[in-house]
Amino acid sequence: MKNNKIRKIVTMMTARAVSTLMMGTLTACGEEEEKQGTTQADSRAKEPVELTILAAASLTDVCNEIKTLYEAANPNVTLTFSYGGSGALQTQIEEGAPADLFLSAATKQMTALQEQGLMEDDSIVQLLENKVVLIVPADSSLEVASFEDVTTDKVTMIGLGEPGSVPVGQYSEEIFTTLGTLDEVKAKANYGSDVRTVLSWVETSAVDCGVVYATDAYTTDRVKIVCEAPEGSCKRVIYPAGIVKASGQKEEAAKFLEYLQSDETSKLFASYGFSLMN
Repeated sequence: MKNNKIRKIVTMMTARAVSTLMMGTLTACGEEEEKQGTTQADSRAKEPVELTILAAASLTDVCNEIKTLYEAANPNVTLTFSYGGSGALQTQIEEGAPADLFLSAATKQMTALQEQGLMEDDSIVQLLENKVVLIVPADSSLEVASFEDVTTDKVTMIGLGEPGSVPVGQYSEEIFTTLGTLDEVKAKANYGSDVRTVLSWVETSAVDCGVVYATDAYTTDRVKIVCEAPEGSCKRVIYPAGIVKASGQKEEAAKFLEYLQSDETSKLFASYGFSLMN
């Protein structure tokens, strides 16, 4: 009888030990699976992503700073910016060049791409506003005080953006058309492939004056602003931004586009002279 009691006690202790061991094993397995799941999720979250952004040349300086800040906060993301005239960038998208986002210096190019079904309609936002200004070299002695002075003998050559593909060139033609002086200005015009080319001509005194955006003029002390375009002489200079439909990184592109509209980035845009869209 005594031996039977001992056997029952041993059997109960063994069962408890096995149960405890099994519970410990299951818990350990669960923790390991959870750990592996978290590791896999982290791994997916940190997979390298490269976004290609086609941006108007006038955004070069501010976007270079944005690139540095965004990549520091998102180590798995690489932002590759390609700058140029908005018309030339539009053509690249039309021809199937790799692109995730498009930042245009005018609504015309964005609208054209949208009408062709090449942009994600719901993603397009009016991001920024700029001003068109007349500039001269910082050491210029010419008494140029207005857009009207371009047609006088004070100016021999003026730098303008190519109106067929460069928004600032299109705004310039609109201004001089409004003033009734376009034909006279054309006779003195040298056309650049983007706004930064025009800026460089004025910086080096290759032309007597030029028409650029206010934000471009603020990037250098080698030019001085004569005046802003006369009120009502051209459309508002709106910079739209949107996701290219052919993008293979739409989720990450949307996150970056949201970042461009954040308070932090808005202050940065403002520091470069852009007006923020409400």
